Amino acid sequence: MQEDEIVANKKIITSSVFRQLREEFRSKGMKVAHCHGVFDLLHPGHIAYFEEAKSIANVLVVSITAASYVNKGPGRPFFSDELRMQSLAALACVDFVMLVEAATAIEIIEIIQPEYYVKGQEYAVYSDDVTGNIVHEVNQVRKYGGDVYFTTGVVFSSTKLINNNFPVFPPGVKEFVRNFSRLYSFEDIKSVVDSLETLKVLVIGDIIIDEYVFCSVQGLMSKDRGLSTHYDYEERYLGGTLAIARHIANFSNRVTVTGIIGTKSLDIYNQIVTDLGQKVEIELLLDDNFRTVVKRRFVERHGVRNEYDKLLSINYLPDEHQETLINRDGFNKTLRNKISEYDLVIVADYGHGLIDHTTMEIIEKNSSYLALNCQTNSSNFGTNLITKYSRADIFTVDERELQLACASRSGEPGVLLTQLTTHFNGSTGWVTLGSLGSMCVAQNRVVSRTPAMTLTVQDTVGAGDAFFSLVSLCARAGAPAEVSSFIANISGAVAANILGNSRAVTKAELLKFATTLLKI
Repeated sequence: MQEDEIVANKKIITSSVFRQLREEFRSKGMKVAHCHGVFDLLHPGHIAYFEEAKSIANVLVVSITAASYVNKGPGRPFFSDELRMQSLAALACVDFVMLVEAATAIEIIEIIQPEYYVKGQEYAVYSDDVTGNIVHEVNQVRKYGGDVYFTTGVVFSSTKLINNNFPVFPPGVKEFVRNFSRLYSFEDIKSVVDSLETLKVLVIGDIIIDEYVFCSVQGLMSKDRGLSTHYDYEERYLGGTLAIARHIANFSNRVTVTGIIGTKSLDIYNQIVTDLGQKVEIELLLDDNFRTVVKRRFVERHGVRNEYDKLLSINYLPDEHQETLINRDGFNKTLRNKISEYDLVIVADYGHGLIDHTTMEIIEKNSSYLALNCQTNSSNFGTNLITKYSRADIFTVDERELQLACASRSGEPGVLLTQLTTHFNGSTGWVTLGSLGSMCVAQNRVVSRTPAMTLTVQDTVGAGDAFFSLVSLCARAGAPAEVSSFIANISGAVAANILGNSRAVTKAELLKFATTLLKI
């Protein structure tokens, strides 16, 4: 190992080690400057930034956000934690480098307690920080007697350099974003997203619980042809309509979710209340004859990669004969009385027995603005077509659902989607096309073709629901179709890098990814 490598490695320390050093610096009257960020790709702007920080203090500490907490969009950071730390440690002006396992610098500031928390001049206007973290970080610094210092040097963008010089986006994204940014700025995107807060939203649909059993394939059974696996652990997430409500609650302050669950599902009900917290008003009816849908998936992780293979799915669904025994009177009465109070009604019909013809009629007749998604899955293939509805202000389908609705296996998506919009009297429709992105048709013409925004995918379960959630909100807020598509595609890309429905897409990460994309 070379001498400079030894020095660099000694600079990379843990928080516990720095706690001991901090007392020594304080006793000697040595001032500490602290820089924090992702620092994905070092450039001349960073060098000037670090040198200016070191010029006002005796010790310069640089902390970086661990990869799992970076919210600049899928595939970021481009470089690993180790490479980013080693690059920083190689700089003569940097004294110590630390890894932060958190989304903000709050905790590390408490440990470092710097005299100067140093940020670039682009952070001087606190309201420009879409995460809102800078205000809390500065308050934390001042809590320990320090203050913020803004550098004056030239500002470069690591994100822009990576976007334009590294293979981080699918084909067509760069050209699309360049054209899009000529018409719409980040401020336009943020204005639309901010406007979603005031919408009063009702989410109606099947309550689904997703269970993930994590296991490792050992091989084939010795006497049969089935897989033999080693059980690791399992988790349970809120899926279906509940997942949609969670997404929407991160953007709107007034969200209600309604549906029916079985009386034998009290543990599930308790989880729903716990996981949805105070953000969502829950109006779920209990019915003795209703079986709450549980989808149990057995998955295996690809080694150290954050990708999973689904080995087997077991679905616990209502029996067909039970559907006729369900008492929907209370559910339908509540809909009749309250549905007109909402700015936006979102219907996610997964075809598991909740929504019958009477319920559909109530929804179609009384919704002030109706967003519709009617899904095809293995248990209802060909029997849960979106065309069973006669009204929707906007709707979304995937390519297979579009083909089934139009009874065409080979039609061009734009042509089929235009055909389907005529069924809904010219409403606006979107079709999601997986790795090819999405397409929107309004007023009988294709108005938006938006590419997929990421090359990295962890789990596609829930990506379509995230897209539907955001496109519904944006359309209701009056956003142009191409803006609604852009925001919804970002939401889908973020969700495709979340395991199942383990959590919802947040406003901060959506806006951060938007800033990443627009720096092309």
